[in-house]
Amino acid sequence: NHAYMDGQQFVGEARTQPGFVLYGLGDYPGMVSDPGDNSGVRGEVWSVDDACLRRLDELEGTEEGYYARVPVALEAPFSGAPVETYIYLRSTSGRPLLGSEWVG
Repeated sequence: NHAYMDGQQFVGEARTQPGFVLYGLGDYPGMVSDPGDNSGVRGEVWSVDDACLRRLDELEGTEEGYYARVPVALEAPFSGAPVETYIYLRSTSGRPLLGSEWVG
């Protein structure tokens, strides 16, 4: 879905603090909280404007209850940076556990 990021600024690759994992949801992943995780999730940090953020919220189905945009703590070099991510809110029962990285 990088097309949604057109015109936005890529900041860098990052990893969440431990406590999150990815599940396969078909053509895309869903990140969920997992207190037993010790690896975190690998991803990207982008600086986006308000219009892009609205498009991303629509893409992620925040109003429909698929995902929630929430603050997340990252490992260095982004430790302490105010960053948000999308957490999957629906059941992951029967979905494949992907761990810390999604390759799509």
